[in-house]
Amino acid sequence: MEVLAALNLGEFAQVFSKMGMFPVFDLAYYIVSILYLKYEPGSVEVSRRSPVASWLCAMLYCFGSYILADIMLGSSPIDYFQHNSHILLASAVWYLIFYCPLNLFYKCVAFLPVKLVLVALKEVVRTRKIAAGVHHAHHAYHHGFFIMVITGYVKGSGVALMSNFEQLLRGVWRPETNEILNMSFPTKASLYGAILFTLQEAHWLPVAKSTLILFFTLFMATSKVVMTARHSHGSPFALIESWICHLLFGSPLGGSEEDHHHAAAAAPSSPLKTKEELSEGARKRKAKKAE
Repeated sequence: MEVLAALNLGEFAQVFSKMGMFPVFDLAYYIVSILYLKYEPGSVEVSRRSPVASWLCAMLYCFGSYILADIMLGSSPIDYFQHNSHILLASAVWYLIFYCPLNLFYKCVAFLPVKLVLVALKEVVRTRKIAAGVHHAHHAYHHGFFIMVITGYVKGSGVALMSNFEQLLRGVWRPETNEILNMSFPTKASLYGAILFTLQEAHWLPVAKSTLILFFTLFMATSKVVMTARHSHGSPFALIESWICHLLFGSPLGGSEEDHHHAAAAAPSSPLKTKEELSEGARKRKAKKAE
């Protein structure tokens, strides 16, 4: 504790939690979000065929969490579009990533060292959005702890939760990519973060909000930078989740996908084998009767 006091951690956390996100951090958020949109199959073709659809998809990637949270809390889903500076900045990023001559802007921001910095900055915004979502829901529903968790969760991962709707705008329908069925690391982390911030808002977690914002941001930024650098789609929670799911639900979460594949491959063979055995038994009985 003396070391933390000497480092003035509380004061640093206060300054960090009050730091403005616009334009630097928000710009990084928009760049990484639209960069991921360009990685999606068919997104480049859509940008050539229908720029309006491409722009709408980009706006969903940038502001989907705000739209979904506003719908849940009874506000207008286009309420965030009154912030002209944010919309113009995100639109400029969309145009540069998709239409910049020789793909120069895309090549610059997709360059790994630059991308790692942008990813880290994006996680600063994600953490702030989770905390803001929980705080907003707390003012509307003082004792609605589940509402606070859901709102913070949506604020942190609303883009992923709206991915199927965004796919429809691009003329793609892939229900198997539903984020609830196959939760990615940012979605899981947003849920866990929403729970932590709800506990803090309810004064059940003896930690200052600024300190929680600082440490959760460090965790998210470090995890995403390492995963991006290693091109990994795993999750730091995998080991703990496997153990807890095995204890509570009887199956490890980490091996569920492989188990489903094996089960799917094995399932059709079992009934067929049984029918063959029954048919063979019937033929033998008929042969015996004929004798």
